[in-house]
Amino acid sequence: MTAARRGGAPDGGRYGETFFRPGQAGEGERIDFGALAYDDITMARLRAIGAGPGWHCLDIGAGTGTVSGRLLEEAGVASVLAVDRDVRFLTERSSPGLDVLEADITAPGFAPGRFQLVHARFVLIHLLERECLIKTLAGLVAPGGVLVLSDAVDLTSGRTPSTPYTAVMRAMWQGLRATIGTDVSWVPSYPQLLREAGLKPVAAEVHVPPLLPGSAISRFWADTWERSRAAMLATGLADDAAIDEAIRYLGSDECAALSAGMLTVWGWRRPEEGAG
Repeated sequence: MTAARRGGAPDGGRYGETFFRPGQAGEGERIDFGALAYDDITMARLRAIGAGPGWHCLDIGAGTGTVSGRLLEEAGVASVLAVDRDVRFLTERSSPGLDVLEADITAPGFAPGRFQLVHARFVLIHLLERECLIKTLAGLVAPGGVLVLSDAVDLTSGRTPSTPYTAVMRAMWQGLRATIGTDVSWVPSYPQLLREAGLKPVAAEVHVPPLLPGSAISRFWADTWERSRAAMLATGLADDAAIDEAIRYLGSDECAALSAGMLTVWGWRRPEEGAG
């Protein structure tokens, strides 16, 4: 989850610099809370599309390497190249078949090869070059292979009941967009963007994990709010008391709200096609 953006960043710089720094105490644990919430869904989808023996896979923004590891251990793929701008967490969890590449995927000439599976989760929402990157990633898919992208979709709206959670989530999205460029508003356009990149057929699904006291996703959001508190305060939409109240609300039986969903979209390169 720590793939980087090049240039053009708002005042907060890149993801992983001012906010969500890999060297900050507890950042690996925060990433793993997200993995606990979403990995089973991700793996079910990757297995359903056929990831298995003989597949060579590329995992973009691999974070702590949980998906990469499960592709090797559970799906039995031949190899995984795990890419991240900061690979400190990946090098802690080495395993046979796992190769680690420290790289900025937005750098000119990023071309690590062709793969049966190219996967990126919670990466592109933080990148200004997102539409160009979808074309780049589609070009890394081997004939007969598949590109799988997962990203967050915000489920709060003007009709969503006002709770401590929804108020702070809105402040978080606005604050991160202003500081590091995180933007979830364009994520529903993924299916069309994959088609425009030459992939077909294309399909999509949404998963919304339940916000239960002590759950992995609730702990992930609480940690995320703590790390992005300065950005949230700068919006004027939440103060420290509101953020603290939202964290308490997440851990209580009174919590009745929708987490941000995870939209997963996948598109195939036809076996007879080249990189396009």
